Amino acid sequence: MNDIKTYIKNNQTRFVNELIELLKIPSVSADSAYSQDVLNTADAVKKSLEKAGCDTVEICETPGYPIVYGEKIIDPNLPTVLVYGHYDVQPPDPTNLWDSPPFEPVIKKTKTHPEGAIFARGACDDKGQMYMHVKALEYMSNSGNLPCNIKFMIEGEEEVGSESLAWFVPRNKEKLANDVILISDTGMIANNIPSITTGLRGLSYVEVEVTGPNRDLHSGLYGGAVANPINILTKMIASLHDENNHITIPGFYDKVEELSRKERDEMAKAPFSLEAYKKALAINDVYGEMGYTTNERTSIRPTLDVNGIWGGYTGEGAKTVIPSKAYAKISMRLVPNQDWKEIAELFKNHFESIAPKSVTVTVKPHHGGQGYVTPINYTGYQAASKAYEKTFGTTPIPQRSGGSIPIVALFEKELKSKTILMGFGLNSDAIHSPNEHFGVWNYLKGIETIPYFYKYFTELSKQS
Repeated sequence: MNDIKTYIKNNQTRFVNELIELLKIPSVSADSAYSQDVLNTADAVKKSLEKAGCDTVEICETPGYPIVYGEKIIDPNLPTVLVYGHYDVQPPDPTNLWDSPPFEPVIKKTKTHPEGAIFARGACDDKGQMYMHVKALEYMSNSGNLPCNIKFMIEGEEEVGSESLAWFVPRNKEKLANDVILISDTGMIANNIPSITTGLRGLSYVEVEVTGPNRDLHSGLYGGAVANPINILTKMIASLHDENNHITIPGFYDKVEELSRKERDEMAKAPFSLEAYKKALAINDVYGEMGYTTNERTSIRPTLDVNGIWGGYTGEGAKTVIPSKAYAKISMRLVPNQDWKEIAELFKNHFESIAPKSVTVTVKPHHGGQGYVTPINYTGYQAASKAYEKTFGTTPIPQRSGGSIPIVALFEKELKSKTILMGFGLNSDAIHSPNEHFGVWNYLKGIETIPYFYKYFTELSKQS
């Protein structure tokens, strides 16, 4: 594969321009106003897979947004790699905090990306990283360097819980049969310090509604006599953590695995500057569960965070009301062994139990998923490690991530396959935030590295 760098150099402008065109489509799965754009993106992904060399590509209908499936089978006796990605993106809000329109991609230089980064919603999560695999297939097909079989499963609902994929996978086990699943929807420590994500946290996402009086009331006539749902809600939320930032829901920690001191010491070897971390976020100090480092808090410990809270009057000027209702969206990041449905039920029971009689509470679970760990002695991990070492010139560090890809645990359950997470983004790429971006260098480095995974996985599979 010595010609891969030359191939990328000769096609770099086209590779970047193709990604930019894909990023222009606002495929926001959470907002029905963008439903046609989501469908248009599925069509664009289908065409890109066809051009890249897949022998078969189809748009598979589901109860929700479709799944784009493609495959190139060169020999049934060879290993099969299933590539998973998603073509939907997060909502761009708040759009006023973007330096450039979220769906009008621009390339700008940054401190972490001096060669330039593509700024657009979905640039890193996950269109840019998903498209690396399409271009890697193009190279392997055109150069005759595809050493094994490849399948693609690209969905359109990852950002809203992958409900349709959970419906699709059990019904298509034969179609999706594989030896390993490959995903690029994570990141690495730095451009000069590659890392492979070996663990993901799970997720349990709920919405709560607190109702007081049957209508908004005049705060002068009723204030002090009738419960204010916003006041009540904020007190209830505040009680979910104690003085050590430990979550107070009974049973919440029952299945949390406590890592050994040795394992925690190994994790601590990853380069990390607390001062640089605080500076990058413009904060004076970090905040979290007592007894754990910043990196441990964001990877091996569960958390509970309010993602949104609203109620009453929020328009311009003043309106003196006691609102009838108040709402909040709350997410809980979970570690392996914590079941997201069980945690949602524990939350519901606790939150309802702490509500005063002056209000009523409704808890609505939205979506969730299990945590996941990939052992570093697995053939797939070893192949990925060799691939990074080949293109980066250094051995990658195994690292647990604080993020969630709920479908990964389902893949292992239904397809009996391990997942390898080869991410090329950086923490500073602002995924889910205004000014999301993805380094051009990272994008091209991913295209360069991925083919080596196929090469080494095929070789190691023959040896085992």
